[in-house]
Amino acid sequence: MLPVSVPLHGPPGRLSRLAWAAFVGIALAGSLQLLPGSGASPNLDPSAEVCVVAPPTPYDPASGLALLAPRPVPADARCPVCGMYPARSRESARWAAQVIFDNGDAQFFDSPLSLFIYLQNVARYTRGRDASQIAASYVSDASSGAWLAADAAVYVQGSTATGLMRAGNLPAFADATAARRFARERGGRLLRPSEISPELLRRLDPGRHLDH
Repeated sequence: MLPVSVPLHGPPGRLSRLAWAAFVGIALAGSLQLLPGSGASPNLDPSAEVCVVAPPTPYDPASGLALLAPRPVPADARCPVCGMYPARSRESARWAAQVIFDNGDAQFFDSPLSLFIYLQNVARYTRGRDASQIAASYVSDASSGAWLAADAAVYVQGSTATGLMRAGNLPAFADATAARRFARERGGRLLRPSEISPELLRRLDPGRHLDH
C-alpha cells in the first residue's frame, strides 16, 4: 500500500467537506487493513507479512516462578508471528504457547502453529535472538489448559478445531490417549513434534515465510 499524505490543518479550500470526509475514510480504511487482527481481508500478495513489534517479556524474579518455568500470558504480550494478543481471547487458555530464553525472557504465541513457525526462524521474529538461546518451550493442553513441554506433547492436525486464527492450529495434548479421544470427536491425525515439518507448516499457513 502506498503512503497517504493527509494535511494536518484541515482540507484545502476547494475540497468540499463531503469529499474530505470520504478521502479521510478511505485512507483510514486502508491503514486498518494492515493491522494484525483487524478482521480485514486486504488484496495483498499472499507472501507479504505485516511487521509485528513484539519484544520478549523479561523475567520477573518477584513472580516466585523458576527462571525456565512456564508463566501466565501477560495481557499486553503480542504473538511475534501473527500480532495477536493471546491473553485477550476467552479461548486462549487452550491454545497459547510460549518459549523461554536462557536469561528468562519469554515470547508468547496464540497457538502451537505460531510457535512452530517461530522456531523455524527465531531471528526473523525476535531480533538479536536465535534458537540456540531458547531453553524451554511450552504449549497449552487443549483439554485442561495446563502447560505442557512442547517437545513432549501430542498434536492433532486436520481437525475441525480451527483455533484463534481460524486455521489448523495444531491443538496439543498431554498424551496420545487424550489426542485420540479428541480426534475421534473432531477428526484429524496425531503428530509428534518431529513430524511437524516445514512443509506442513507452509500448508497450514501458506502466506508465512519459513526460510532460514
